[in-house]
Amino acid sequence: MAAVQLDGKVITDWDSFHALCRDAFGFPDFYGSTMDAWVDCLSYLRDDDGMTKFRLRRDETLRITIRHADALRRHAPEILDDIQFCIDAINDRYADYGEKPALELQLA
Repeated sequence: MAAVQLDGKVITDWDSFHALCRDAFGFPDFYGSTMDAWVDCLSYLRDDDGMTKFRLRRDETLRITIRHADALRRHAPEILDDIQFCIDAINDRYADYGEKPALELQLA
């Protein structure tokens, strides 16, 4: 299983979240640093579009682990809520195309 880790202690605001994600997921240089752009990039995990450094097989899932999720929940709960909401939306998008969910969120 492909995996990426984000550190909840490092995420203090939207700018730090998007900077961390740009590096962790290998988003392209034109990444817009918005949740719409985040969703768009992670909606192409099984395509050859180069939107992330990950290329998943049809049956593979990308596990996103947020270490120190309690710290993130304390100082930026809206970011954690949006991450969860967007992962659900992305997985729904994959389901709409007859594919299994591509993302799994783990809070540690």
